[in-house]
Amino acid sequence: AAPGPRSYTTLRDEAVKLFNSLQQLELERDPVPLMQGILQTCLDLPPLVDEIYCQLVKQTTEPPAPGGQGDLHYWQLLTCMSCTFLPSPPVLRFLRFHLDRRVPAELLGASCRQGAHRLPGHPSGRCCCDPRGVSCRTESRFPASEMAKYACFIREALGKTKGRECVPSLEEILVLMRRQEMICTVHCPGAPACSVAISSHTTAEEVRGCVARELVSRLGLSQSPNLFALYEQSRRREQPVGSATLLADVLTRFE
Repeated sequence: AAPGPRSYTTLRDEAVKLFNSLQQLELERDPVPLMQGILQTCLDLPPLVDEIYCQLVKQTTEPPAPGGQGDLHYWQLLTCMSCTFLPSPPVLRFLRFHLDRRVPAELLGASCRQGAHRLPGHPSGRCCCDPRGVSCRTESRFPASEMAKYACFIREALGKTKGRECVPSLEEILVLMRRQEMICTVHCPGAPACSVAISSHTTAEEVRGCVARELVSRLGLSQSPNLFALYEQSRRREQPVGSATLLADVLTRFE
C-alpha cells in the first residue's frame, strides 16, 4: 500500500528531521525511499512544503561538487517536489528565479525551435519555457548540464502541478529521476491490454480518451454508442476512477 500518515511531533522538530534527511540524501546510494519519506512528510504537514523548497534551493546554489552525486540527488528531489506540491506564491517566484539562472537560454531556444526537450504528457512538443510562451533569459554556469535539464523539467512541471492525493510511488520517483514517462497498463475486457505513456500530471480522462480511441480502432466500434470508463481494481475493491483523478495517484495506491 502507499505510504500513509505517520505520527509527528512539532513542526519545528519535523523541519529539523527533514533537514537531517536532506543531509543524508547526499551520500545515499539508493535515495528513492528517503525521497519518498520526505515527500510523505510534506504531504502530511503542508506548512513544511515551503521549508523543503527553500532548503533545496539553498543546496542547489553553488554546490561544492556541481553535477556530483549529492548535487544530482537534490535536483532529483526538487523534480519530485515540483510534480507533487506547489509552493506559496512568494517561494514560487523565488524558485523560478533560481531555475532561470540555471537553464541556459540556448537550451530553451533549441526547445522552442526544434522541440528538442519534450516532456511527458506533451505530444505537442512544447518546450520548457514560461507558461506565457516567453523564453527564460539566463546566464548559466553549466550549459547543457544535467542540472540545466532538471531545471528545465521542473520549470515546466510547476506550470501543471495542482496537488496530489498521494506521494509519488517508488516507480514514479525512479522515472522522475530520469525525467521520463511511466507506462500505465489498462486491461480491457474482450481485447488485449493497452499500454499508455503517462506523466505525473496525466488525468484519467486523458487516458480514457486514448484507450477508447484505440479500442474503437481495434474492434471496429466507430458506430457504437457505448461509452468507456476506467476502473481501479484490486483484490479487495473495484471502483470507477474519476475523470479528474491523476493516474499517478492511482498507481501509488497499488504499490
